Amino acid sequence: MSVMTEAGIRPFTVDIPEDALDDLRRRIKATRWPSKELVDDRSQGVQLETMRALARYWLTDYDWRIVEAQLNDLPMFKTEIDGVDIHFIHVRSQHENALPLILTHGWPGSIIEMLEVIGPLTDPTAHGGRAEDAFDLVIPSIPGYGFSSEPTERGWESDRTAATWPKLMKLLGYERFVAQGGDVGAAVSDSMGRQAPEGLIGVHTNLFVPALAGVQFPSDTDEEKEAQAAMATFHATGFGYFLEMATRPQTIGYAQLDSPVSLAAWLLDHDTDSYYKAHSAFVDGKPSGNLTRDHFLDNISLYWLTGTGASAGRSYWESAQTSAANTAAGKMPPPMNLPFGFTSFPGEIWRTPREWVELAYPNVVYYNAVDRGGHFAAWEEPQLFSEEIRAAFRTVR
Repeated sequence: MSVMTEAGIRPFTVDIPEDALDDLRRRIKATRWPSKELVDDRSQGVQLETMRALARYWLTDYDWRIVEAQLNDLPMFKTEIDGVDIHFIHVRSQHENALPLILTHGWPGSIIEMLEVIGPLTDPTAHGGRAEDAFDLVIPSIPGYGFSSEPTERGWESDRTAATWPKLMKLLGYERFVAQGGDVGAAVSDSMGRQAPEGLIGVHTNLFVPALAGVQFPSDTDEEKEAQAAMATFHATGFGYFLEMATRPQTIGYAQLDSPVSLAAWLLDHDTDSYYKAHSAFVDGKPSGNLTRDHFLDNISLYWLTGTGASAGRSYWESAQTSAANTAAGKMPPPMNLPFGFTSFPGEIWRTPREWVELAYPNVVYYNAVDRGGHFAAWEEPQLFSEEIRAAFRTVR
């Protein structure tokens, strides 16, 4: 791990004041609880039992200083690009000819999602891999998320973030690199591939977003029918968070910045698979893979302590505005001709058939459907995720 000294790049250290943690605990204690939901599942939202267990653990057992120390053991930096201070982790591999990789988180995640893949990706020989599969790793916080600053002007949606990352990679001295992302990070990485900036040689994602491809997808096979049904279910019963942030991010932002329990409930209410994994971790004490109580709260606490609930939500509003304008103008996304890789995880909101990926991307060099993991694949199954990234980018090295 080296300290960068390039002009405009500043070392960054996390140092949350103790009074901010005292205030967090005070607010958790002061929570006004709703009555219990009238159903025995999540169909009315995050369950009271889940949130009481989370709040109890957050208040009495959780220690932010542990993850703060973990972050400060990593090379972290900030640099200003287009008027926004971009925070990023930058870990250079000890292996020669490591391939530079920019790894983008999503919502309701953060750089916390990616911490456990740093070792396997930068030092594969210590994690069952080969030296020739090593990466130099850049993990930025999306503007408005975490330790990156909030944009003070409109226009910071996925396409603009995608145009910013190559500037960061160039600033770090990388002339050739690849990109990966899930959730919002998938949209950013997809957009990077369509913009095809100089130096980008390949893209991998683990969330397939049909709207990005601009084509209709068949439902002929059983696998395709299952994917269509899962998407329809999500839009009918799980799309509320997306619609709220795409249309009224400021409204939900008040609650997220005033009540840590409100923030936690909003962040947990993303998809059925990840929600029940959180429920299991907090209520039953049974984590799924790497999704432990502490890791969930590392991510939630980061949102709280940086006060980024509203600004993160605005990225959805910005992307929705751009999408609506493009639709009204009949503007289709440009094709992605770069080498593209995709991994389908079984707990994802919908399991994407290979045929869909090949229809959307003309140059698919890697596709695999794995047997475990969900929407937060890097976070939940860091070793498996890392193996997939190594395999996906072997053809472009």
